[in-house]
Amino acid sequence: MNNQNSTNPLHGMTLEKILISLVDHYGWEELGRRIRINCFQLDPSIKSSLKFLRRTDWARKKVENLYIRTIKSRSFKNKEHL
Repeated sequence: MNNQNSTNPLHGMTLEKILISLVDHYGWEELGRRIRINCFQLDPSIKSSLKFLRRTDWARKKVENLYIRTIKSRSFKNKEHL
């Protein structure tokens, strides 16, 4: 196995999986407080959020960074279950 992939917490994760995990863990309201973007605060949905995040690099980075911080702080072995 490639060492870089084994240490990358985003390896094998799609943006959709990451977003669903964060919503399951934090809920939309808390996610909207942590990452202040309208798609999380005004009538949020996975579909509309994914559309925005796929077009907006800075917002996608914020979501990925929150996911990484959440995984590290919770010390989960299975990253798909926050």
